Amino acid sequence: MRLFGRTVGIMRIVIAGGHGQIALRLERLLSARGDEVAGIIRKAEQGDDLRAAGAEPVLLDLESASVDEVAARLEGADAAVFAAGAGPGSGTGRKDTVDRGAAVLFADAAVRAGVRRFVMVSSMGADAAHQGDEVFDVYLRAKGEADAHVSRQRALDWTILRPGSLTDDAGTGLVRLEAHTGRGPVPRDDVAAVLAELVDTSATAGLTLELVGGSTPVSVAVKSVAGN
Repeated sequence: MRLFGRTVGIMRIVIAGGHGQIALRLERLLSARGDEVAGIIRKAEQGDDLRAAGAEPVLLDLESASVDEVAARLEGADAAVFAAGAGPGSGTGRKDTVDRGAAVLFADAAVRAGVRRFVMVSSMGADAAHQGDEVFDVYLRAKGEADAHVSRQRALDWTILRPGSLTDDAGTGLVRLEAHTGRGPVPRDDVAAVLAELVDTSATAGLTLELVGGSTPVSVAVKSVAGN
């Protein structure tokens, strides 16, 4: 059942990259509102941090897992969120295996498991045709290729979120969320808050959205794009 774009009742949400900075924030928000949250991690020692955030840790390496293995972890979920990343210190190889490969795998597994709602954390500037040979250029191509793959999945009600420059500033709850915002900073707190709204606002399905700090309350911003 949905009410004003929001699902009424408890959702089960599985997050890839469950120990990431945005993912941990998102897990706290989702669990605080009563949802059942699971986070996929590849190191067992990360489990305590997820439990502290109110999430169930699921040990699985998305760089080596099969579609069937990931789909098994997604069975029964109402939504899937891809928030994994190779990280700023990684080389070009892991941009391909994580930022592209793991995202493609997670989307394919969601299709296999019958999970329709799929939210992808991407990056502003992501473009499969991006030029350049630096690590960040490879990253933008990898994210662009992953986004393109997700957007072709007709079995998914997908939304792609492309935040601007991420900061650790305290969230303001005020954002600019549009198809094209232009570059700018945005606190990770506010990215997580937007993701929490997007997860159960399926009226945003089929949209690729950019996000920066702004002057519109998060819930209003999400309702606004959902109504367009």
